[in-house]
Amino acid sequence: MLICFLNPFGTPAYNQLIRDVLRPTLQATTEVEIRNLDVSPENIDYYAAKHLVEVGIMKAAVQAEADGFDAFVIGCCYDPALTQCRELVNIPVIGPLEASIANSRPFGHRYAIVTDHHKAVPEIADRVRLYGQEANCKAVTSVGWYIDDMIKDPAAVAADAYGASSRVMKETGAETIVIACTIVSACYEITAAADPNLRGISVIDPNLMAVKQAEMLANLNAVGRYRMSRRGYYEQLEAHNKKQAAELSFILSG
Repeated sequence: MLICFLNPFGTPAYNQLIRDVLRPTLQATTEVEIRNLDVSPENIDYYAAKHLVEVGIMKAAVQAEADGFDAFVIGCCYDPALTQCRELVNIPVIGPLEASIANSRPFGHRYAIVTDHHKAVPEIADRVRLYGQEANCKAVTSVGWYIDDMIKDPAAVAADAYGASSRVMKETGAETIVIACTIVSACYEITAAADPNLRGISVIDPNLMAVKQAEMLANLNAVGRYRMSRRGYYEQLEAHNKKQAAELSFILSG
């Protein structure tokens, strides 16, 4: 099984961090290739930039399918271009936030979300509502870090993530935490692996949840049991207008 994990940032700075987090959890038959975009701006903390980057994500999904990958993971908890990519390709496409909150129940009854900074809080809260998962989400808060600063001090990011998680659990009664930033979560996992003082809470890592869901759906797809509906929400443009679909394909694949 070959999974493409896309860091949707215009830099390879975070690739090794994600690789180190994922490696111990993979099935023996799974290989994950970490890719990143070559676009400007480098990150998607602001909505205008995010909109531009989503075009790159769609192109990367089309390329991943053409390259023979069995599944495609969009490595950001905004789940940017998730619906668009599912519309475009037939391999499973995974959003880390969607995968994490969909699988939160085995970790605890009620959860809270800790994301990276204040700008991300309303975006994440909106996605929780979109996914119909609002009932058991007790809060969405942040650690106060921007992505381009995280790589400079992963241990500090991890400590702040643990502190914010512990506080929101105490304040809201949440039983588990989704660390809803792939890079914050990676910093936390790498640091907590070496520091038992950071392991005293239930944490859901969106990187791991995304790749585990990718493994599952790729397995189902391999035996013809991943039957994504092409009616309504994920209907493809080709069903409506083949000429426009060909034009779109040319734009996204060159």
